[in-house]
Amino acid sequence: MLSGAGRAAPSQQGQLFGVGTGPGDPELLTLKAVRTLAQADVVAWFAKAGNVSNARRVVAEQLRPGQPELALYYPVTTELPRHSSAYRDAITAFYDESAARLAEHLERGEQVAVLSEGDPLFYGSWMHLHVRLASHYTTTVIPGVSGMSGGWSSAGLPICQGDDVLSILPGTLDEDGLVERLGRCEAAVIMKVGRNLPTIRRALARTGQLERALYVERATMAGAQSIALAERDDAPAPYFSIVLVPGWHESHYRPEALRHLLNKAPQDE
Repeated sequence: MLSGAGRAAPSQQGQLFGVGTGPGDPELLTLKAVRTLAQADVVAWFAKAGNVSNARRVVAEQLRPGQPELALYYPVTTELPRHSSAYRDAITAFYDESAARLAEHLERGEQVAVLSEGDPLFYGSWMHLHVRLASHYTTTVIPGVSGMSGGWSSAGLPICQGDDVLSILPGTLDEDGLVERLGRCEAAVIMKVGRNLPTIRRALARTGQLERALYVERATMAGAQSIALAERDDAPAPYFSIVLVPGWHESHYRPEALRHLLNKAPQDE
């Protein structure tokens, strides 16, 4: 139970862990994440129905044979408009049910580790469980290397320095919204690229930043690719994609250096 009156005494409760699994390379798991997974009674992970969890793939070698797992399958992803009431109702019910399923294990005194790609508190599904459970159970969040850090490190791209302002923007913003925010920063990371690539490209062209924007796909993972965004077509980008706009260019970094950098960057890892 999640109500204060019906909770078991703290000494009888289990512990909840939000475990960041990093940008995709299993070797970028933290030591604390590895130790937590080894001690967990149950490991839970999110996935689209019918798909394999990438976070689960990252930690596969850390799990014990027969270690109990709890799959949390999203009822919807892109099938419904994310601002529609139908989507909100479905996803809210899903997180409520997922929290209740985890609570059953916690009430039995078990240690439950929930996997989260990148960092748990940065655009992660873990946050929806955190706000439902952290006030009721002892909860620890284990940071992970973020996808954007994996992106600029994989590409070897200096992103910002000194007084550069770095903005992190969702590609789901409309074009004018992107233009307005891009115009107020020296460096940017654009997440949630997907079908929004044409809008992102137009916004960067309007702000004069397109020539130095870099598209990165599957950073730190097999099949990683980096390409100047201006040279990338408008086909929908896969889930693990970001656009990077380096701010470190005024005195040390020039747009033409981007092409030199790309010629040196590993295309596959």
